[in-house]
Amino acid sequence: MTTASTSAPWSSPAAVVARRSGLWILLTVWMLVILGPYVVMFLTSLTPASQLASAGASLLPDQISTESYRELLSGTPFLTYLRNSFLVALIAVPLALVCATGAAIALSRFDFVGRGFFMTAILVAQLLPAVLLVVSLQGQLRVLNLLDNVVGLALVHAAFATPFATWLLKGFLDSLPRELEEAARIDGCTSWQVVRRIIVPLLTPGMVAAGTYIFILSWNEFLYALTFMQSTSTRTLPVGLHLFIGEYQIRWDLLTAGGVLAVIPVIAGFLIVQKRLVAGLAAGAVKG
Repeated sequence: MTTASTSAPWSSPAAVVARRSGLWILLTVWMLVILGPYVVMFLTSLTPASQLASAGASLLPDQISTESYRELLSGTPFLTYLRNSFLVALIAVPLALVCATGAAIALSRFDFVGRGFFMTAILVAQLLPAVLLVVSLQGQLRVLNLLDNVVGLALVHAAFATPFATWLLKGFLDSLPRELEEAARIDGCTSWQVVRRIIVPLLTPGMVAAGTYIFILSWNEFLYALTFMQSTSTRTLPVGLHLFIGEYQIRWDLLTAGGVLAVIPVIAGFLIVQKRLVAGLAAGAVKG
């Protein structure tokens, strides 16, 4: 008996081309939706201020002007805001990363009394609205003489980023085989040597993902930066850009130019760590 094999309609060449075309159209629309605001912001930053103030201004500028960038860099404290944001992030990222890495290793590889309660407490800490802690944090920073200080703001950012980073790194560690550590112990490695020579190198993609999250959180944080930093010399980028929105006027040229310059470090960072970032997020999302 012979069986006539017929290919399914959805596996025909025409169906494959149609599915791929639909996928490309969907991805194109999605990219336009995501990148559209950035394109508008960039075009607005190149539009002369006189055209922005006129009625019925078009999206495309009549002429390209970089006056907003020149005024932003030379006539405003933008570079001071940029420096402060970098300083806060450079302090917050390694501090939170060290704490989160140590906590993740302890929670993933060691059994101790109160382990379950500690994991639940870390998760519950993410549910607290940031505004509820403003008053208590301000009092603590005042006692430590860290109000209006980039170090104090960095400590606050690190404290709020550590719980999520801990869970992310723990999920990554849970996916790593314990046999490598057991083999190292058989070879005579101490617990510290196992952490330093085995766990930390394998944990690097997860640490890159966690560090990227901490950096973005610190770079974009507004509430605490607005509350705890009062002087021009200590304000960060989000607060500094907000000052371009006045009571009777919005400086769209300076605001959009500052937004373009503020997003460049984030994009550059993603381009540098994109491979390790994707690996870290993918491995931390599942338990192998």
